[in-house]
Amino acid sequence: ATRVALRRPFAAEAAQKLVAPPMVYISGEEMTHYAMTLVLDKWIKPHVDINAWEFYDLSCRSRDDTEDQVLQDAVDAGARVGAIFKEPTITPTAVQQEEMGLKKAWGSPNGAMRRGWNGITISRDTIHIPGIKLGFEEPVFFERHAVGGEYGAGWRPVGKGQLVTTFFPDDESQKVVVVDARKCNDENNVAVIYHNPLDNVPDLAHHFFKRCLEANIVPYVVTKKTVFKWQEGFWTIMKDVFDEHYKEDFRSAGLLDDCGGELQHLISDAATMQIIRWTKGGFGMAAHNYDGDMLTDEVAQVHRSPGFITSNLIGKRDDGTMIKEFEASHGTVADLWHAHLRGEDTSFNPLGMAEAVIGAMNHSAALHDELAISDASTGAEINHFTSALRKAMHATFLKGEGTRDMSGPSGLTTEQFIDRVAGRLEKYLATDPFDADTVEPAQDAVVNAPREFRRNFNVDKTVVKSLFDKYDMDGDGSINRDEFERMVVDLGVAPQTTLPGKEKVDEVAVSVP
Repeated sequence: ATRVALRRPFAAEAAQKLVAPPMVYISGEEMTHYAMTLVLDKWIKPHVDINAWEFYDLSCRSRDDTEDQVLQDAVDAGARVGAIFKEPTITPTAVQQEEMGLKKAWGSPNGAMRRGWNGITISRDTIHIPGIKLGFEEPVFFERHAVGGEYGAGWRPVGKGQLVTTFFPDDESQKVVVVDARKCNDENNVAVIYHNPLDNVPDLAHHFFKRCLEANIVPYVVTKKTVFKWQEGFWTIMKDVFDEHYKEDFRSAGLLDDCGGELQHLISDAATMQIIRWTKGGFGMAAHNYDGDMLTDEVAQVHRSPGFITSNLIGKRDDGTMIKEFEASHGTVADLWHAHLRGEDTSFNPLGMAEAVIGAMNHSAALHDELAISDASTGAEINHFTSALRKAMHATFLKGEGTRDMSGPSGLTTEQFIDRVAGRLEKYLATDPFDADTVEPAQDAVVNAPREFRRNFNVDKTVVKSLFDKYDMDGDGSINRDEFERMVVDLGVAPQTTLPGKEKVDEVAVSVP
């Protein structure tokens, strides 16, 4: 039967749930699957009817039992529905294949998903909790081209001989082209070939620049085109789209005031240094597939950990509808899962996955609103719920009731944190109209979440002391300004001014946001 969209405040009929529009839910395994089962049971199902969601099990056992048909089914469903949430999954090694008794070591599902959903870009953004200092002060956006590069490379070990790469056009009226010809003189070589598709770069550019403009963020395009001349096309397309469609809007917003009024290009190795230096945040970068993969790992570490970075695959159907898949940037957290299996307490932070499921729910609601079908709750109602959920998580961290990576040894266990957020969420949703600040007034002081609380914190304090002693040149037990300046210069993290006359001007002629 057709459901009528619920058009009411949450508190009006607490017993009546929202009705979620269709969404694809891809489940994984280990600690992240356990945590998401709790999230569904205690945060979402009590308030939202998710019967329209389609569930696909991408655990190794399921893929093995179905000869990977489940992966193809999930990809097909994602293309049809357009909104996908994915838990972290395992790509089994040969050792894991033997341990699990699998027929084969099934490959990563990412390639099939990017192809099936016409992947354009992987958006990776910093996650922020108002009132808590994590890493970057303001948001950082990153677009990683979702196709091409080393990940799709073909390769063979070869010996001495002639290596020729030849292109045969589909249009037989065009000439065959020798892309490269070289002599291999070593007895032992590896020949590698890959290509970078560029047809969807305009879509990437529009997605990136729109997001940056809406968030008041300064955009940069990252390549190594000074050396890898074949990367020039990526930069050219990005700049052409920017100049034609966005330049004046960015100028009017004052976002190019420190960039000479133009879109700036960054050499990839310079970008690695700027990410460390620009801790204020407020910038965005777009890069090729491999560079984007590496640089977003760096962003994650500066911002605290991969658990505080989103990872959203953006694709497009043939009819122009945007396909969006949301997941966390971390893996299945096997060490905590093994501890859980041993009966030990665990303290897993589900923030990254919760942000992903919130993103997927909001996108599914937006797609459903466009269809104007009244068999589910409106986008505004779904957004109301997801906003309350996000604020309930944030408030729990702010109250010092977070997991141990945020609150230290006194932090809550996995289950305690889930329960605490569930209670706070129910209280928020019972408030009409909903206002988290009315229920629990916000605090004024910003809380610093010490990095030593992180589960993978592994700082060698002996080496830190040696480094301190090295720059405490007068041995007085403190580092003055001159000593500090020498230290940051030696470590390569000192802020730089524009240096005229340099050959690679775009490596240095950029201002700190």
